[in-house]
Amino acid sequence: SFEDYELARRRFVFEELLTLQLSLLYLKSQRKVEYGTPIRDLSPIQTFQRRLPFQFTGAQQRVLDEISADLTREIPMNRLVQGDVGSGKTALAAAAMFTVASNGFQAALMAPTEILAKQHYESFQKMLGNTCRICLLTGSTPAAQKREIYQDIASGEIGIIIGTHAIIQREVEYHNLVLVVTDEQHRFGVGQRSAIAAKGENPHVLVMSATPIPRTLALIL
Repeated sequence: SFEDYELARRRFVFEELLTLQLSLLYLKSQRKVEYGTPIRDLSPIQTFQRRLPFQFTGAQQRVLDEISADLTREIPMNRLVQGDVGSGKTALAAAAMFTVASNGFQAALMAPTEILAKQHYESFQKMLGNTCRICLLTGSTPAAQKREIYQDIASGEIGIIIGTHAIIQREVEYHNLVLVVTDEQHRFGVGQRSAIAAKGENPHVLVMSATPIPRTLALIL
C-alpha cells in the first residue's frame, strides 16, 4: 500500500542520515587524536582590530572568538566560515593569519583563481601594512621571483603566504605552517585540499565560502 511505501521510504532516509552522522562523528573523533600547534598569544588579534577603520559586527566578533578558542587548542581546528560576499570573511581570515604569524609561525591562504588571490593579497596589505611579511605566489609569478619566495618561505622569513594552487607545488617547502585557509573550497579538488594541509604538521584549517552548494555536501559524502 502507499502507507507501507511511505513508511519504508522514511526508514531508508533515516538509515542514510544515521550512517552519515555516525561516519562524520567517527571522522571527528579520529581528528581529535591528532595534535596540532596551539597558539599561545592572542594579543595580536586586538592589535589587528585596532588597525581596522571599522568595528567588527556582532556575528564577526562571535566567529572570531570561536576561531581564537580553536587556535589555542592542541586539537587542530577544522572550521567552515560561511557568509555572503562582502560580509567580512577575509577580515576574519586576516586576523587569524596575522595572529599565527605574530607567534612566529606561518599561515597560508589558497584561492581558486589568480584574480581572487591578488584581491586577497591587496586586502591583506591594506589591513596589515608593514606589520608582517606577506607574499603572493601564483602561476604567473616570474621564475626568478618564485625562487626568491621559495627560499624565504623555507627559511620562515615570510609569515603569510597567499596564492593559488602554486602554493602547494612540490618546490614550496614551508618552515612551520600552522594555519591553512582555503577560499571557496568547493572549487578545489580533494587532492588539492589535502596537499595544502600536508605541507604542515596537522595544521589548523579554516575554510571560507559564500556558497555552501550541494557539491560541497557531495564532497563531504
